[in-house]
Amino acid sequence: MKTNKYLNKILNGLIQIHILHHAQKTPIYGSWMISELKRHGYNISPGTLYPLLHKMEKENLLAKRIEIVEGKKRIYYSITSQGENLLKKLRGKVKELFHEII
Repeated sequence: MKTNKYLNKILNGLIQIHILHHAQKTPIYGSWMISELKRHGYNISPGTLYPLLHKMEKENLLAKRIEIVEGKKRIYYSITSQGENLLKKLRGKVKELFHEII
């Protein structure tokens, strides 16, 4: 069904905005982000989130650093200046749109 395809595209965009928002506040990591998104009603699997984080890093929206936490490798993502610029523009667009439709 095409409706689900479009809904998924829109939700994917909102999830990316949410990721940038939190990565601007403090470095994030995958399992924390999954929990945070779940708190807001998004059931996103690691198989969906991690490729999205990698894509955002490849597009220079996020930068990663690797740390060992309790003997395990953890990848932290922080927003880049390019990501900050995009987030600033998106906030304005989303705010304008939400004021109109809600």
